Amino acid sequence: MCGRYAASRRPEDLAGIFEIEKWEPKESLEPDYNVAPTKEVYAVLDRPLKDVEDPKPVRQLRKLKWGLVPSWSKTPEGGARMINARAETVHEKPSYRRAFSTRRCILPADGYYEWVTGKQERDLEVEGRKKRPRKQPYFVTPADGSVFAMAGLYEFWRDKTLPDDHPQAWWVTCSVITTEAETTPLAVAPAGGPHALGDIHPRMPLMLTPDRWDDWLDPAHTEPDELTSLLAPPPAGLMRAFPVSTAVSNVRNNGPELLKELEAPEEGTLF
Repeated sequence: MCGRYAASRRPEDLAGIFEIEKWEPKESLEPDYNVAPTKEVYAVLDRPLKDVEDPKPVRQLRKLKWGLVPSWSKTPEGGARMINARAETVHEKPSYRRAFSTRRCILPADGYYEWVTGKQERDLEVEGRKKRPRKQPYFVTPADGSVFAMAGLYEFWRDKTLPDDHPQAWWVTCSVITTEAETTPLAVAPAGGPHALGDIHPRMPLMLTPDRWDDWLDPAHTEPDELTSLLAPPPAGLMRAFPVSTAVSNVRNNGPELLKELEAPEEGTLF
């Protein structure tokens, strides 16, 4: 799964990386080293601009709320629980299938946090059963220092209790797509630690390599077979993982020190 990640790149940098054509400086976000559900996050998406005659999609950098609220929801209360969509079922689940068809986005990140779990606990999670408390946090990031482009979906929700001209009448929310964690060796593995992402957790965010960005973002691509092919995991051996401070477990903690690599885990792991 993806329940916490880091996103510290400036909008100017993201604009260059993703060839952004439109973004509003007033929507700029501060670097966030502990992004949690319901927070506002950056999303890259292709969509026509409002109040212009040209219907051509424009590459935009937008500020969305993490936790998808389907357009048909009566209230937004379930958004905090819909932070992840499984790649295996995203095309058929009522909450995600419409967004998967035409409202796909990329959520830029430095990487994501995951808490190491023992084999028995991982088996319970795969079965959908309750887990025991999490332990040592690890930060997972591209080994070459590039942006972690997480596949995502976005959706619009109208708050019918507010007038049309109210600034909060429309919510734009998003979800991260996850896939099975890699079981192949990490590009850089911590000494005495997990050798593969699957040793840390059974799920991981679906990372899109640059050759898939345009096809993923293109709203004209609506055929299920074309789209599901884009959900294939990235090539193996692109990631590294290292232990970080357990301070990240508290959402109130936020700063670059959360990304500092520890020489050894703060508390014992099973590796």
